Amino acid sequence: MALVVCNNGETIALSYLTGKTASTENLIYRLFATNVTPAETDTAGSYTEATGGGYAAKTLTGASWTVTAGAPTSAAYAQQDWTFTGPLTTNGTVYGYYVTRATTADLVLAETFTSFVPTNNGDKILLTPAITAD
Repeated sequence: MALVVCNNGETIALSYLTGKTASTENLIYRLFATNVTPAETDTAGSYTEATGGGYAAKTLTGASWTVTAGAPTSAAYAQQDWTFTGPLTTNGTVYGYYVTRATTADLVLAETFTSFVPTNNGDKILLTPAITAD
């Protein structure tokens, strides 16, 4: 499925672009364990974050993004590795990820991927965050 930038994420982006909002926040990448299809009207409460099995959300710092101008322009981050120690304690299936801001916890974007059920110590989800604008 395609990445969905929710309405709130669009507002955040345009507020930064125009200088209406001066302070930025790091982004937190979270895995969700509910079978939902991301939509523009979603909020952070639309998703149930995975828990258990050694899972922890990933904070991506602003200075570590690489932004490349062009057609399209892109922002990329180093690959993120979620290594599990066993099964989740929420719904056992991970369906995708959603991204919130670190301080306000506002939802920015979400995306589904092929569902994954961590069961064994060492099971992994690898994700390379990238955002393009054309």
